[in-house]
Amino acid sequence: MNNTQAFVILVIAVILIIIIVSNIKVVPQAYAYVIERLGAYQSTWSVGLHVKIPLIDKVARRVLLKEQVVDFPPQPVITKDNVTMRIDTVVYYQITDPKAFTYGVDNPLTAIENLTATTLRNIIGDLELDETLTSRELINTKMRSILDEATDPWGIKVNRVELKNIIPPAEIQDAMERQMKAERERREAILRAEGEKKSAILVAEGSKQSAILEAEAEKQAAILRAEAKKEAAIREAEGEAEAILKVQTATAEGIMKLNESAPSNPVISIKSLEAFAKAADGKATKIIIPSEIQSLAGLTKSILEVAKE
Repeated sequence: MNNTQAFVILVIAVILIIIIVSNIKVVPQAYAYVIERLGAYQSTWSVGLHVKIPLIDKVARRVLLKEQVVDFPPQPVITKDNVTMRIDTVVYYQITDPKAFTYGVDNPLTAIENLTATTLRNIIGDLELDETLTSRELINTKMRSILDEATDPWGIKVNRVELKNIIPPAEIQDAMERQMKAERERREAILRAEGEKKSAILVAEGSKQSAILEAEAEKQAAILRAEAKKEAAIREAEGEAEAILKVQTATAEGIMKLNESAPSNPVISIKSLEAFAKAADGKATKIIIPSEIQSLAGLTKSILEVAKE
């Protein structure tokens, strides 16, 4: 074997190594490779190391299996009450069948965009403007259901559809802004009226409570005054009764002492005379004195005159 033959063998070996290495494929995570053999579908490679036959097998498509998001531009739609608006949508989808995705439809994203536009027009066409603005969740649910069913033969699963922006005409926006402004002013007036009403109620309640408290205070004061007068009257009556009792007791004691001392008639007469003198007290104009006391009075006068001499 000469040098030329050795060189040729070396070149052929290098070419074979390059061909073998170039046909070794590593499928990364979250990807799938669709393999064709002689132009026909052969298999779908999942994650891992694979070797294809040179010049016979080829990678027809690399398919991303992660959930993807596509934001479609605003689409003109007409509501049931003939209002034209523009709505842009966001679609979250995931490829579940790489083979169906590869051979099911040409340019799947364009197909999804057109399907989204037509579905949105059909749904909005059955709704009026106010319903469209307040029924986002309903529209999202209907669109997701319709798109998911339509894209299933393409190996695509639609997980979620969201209306990103709803853009009504400029005149409608102005009318809506005026309506919202009027609504805010109405609510403000209602809140102000409610506040004034509550304030008036609180003032009236305060006046009522104040009047009740004043009446209660006057009632308590009257009760206390009556109680005080009652107690004073009771104490006064008790004092008078006690005084009368003492007078009667003293009188009874005096009578008892007189009875015990057995006074003579002259002493009794003198005491009677003193009693008449006290009764007169210089105020009586005429006093009738019994004859017994008169004789006693003359005797007393005689004794006083003898005593003076």
